[in-house]
Amino acid sequence: MSHFKITLPAVILLGGFLVCSTTSYGKPEFTKSTKKACTFCHVDSKAKPKELNDAGKYFSEHKNLDGYKEKK
Repeated sequence: MSHFKITLPAVILLGGFLVCSTTSYGKPEFTKSTKKACTFCHVDSKAKPKELNDAGKYFSEHKNLDGYKEKK
């Protein structure tokens, strides 16, 4: 019984952290509005949200891709 007094709250707390700590800055609405894939703005599709390429940095500053020119 004493194991449940410690284990159960710990599991609930850990589950809460896992659910609440997964933040996402890229949203499906962005792909619909820009008609671009996730990798257009992100370095890698599974990368952390802060790892943006030049297009992603432009989008985060201007909230759209109007006027952005790709580097060749």
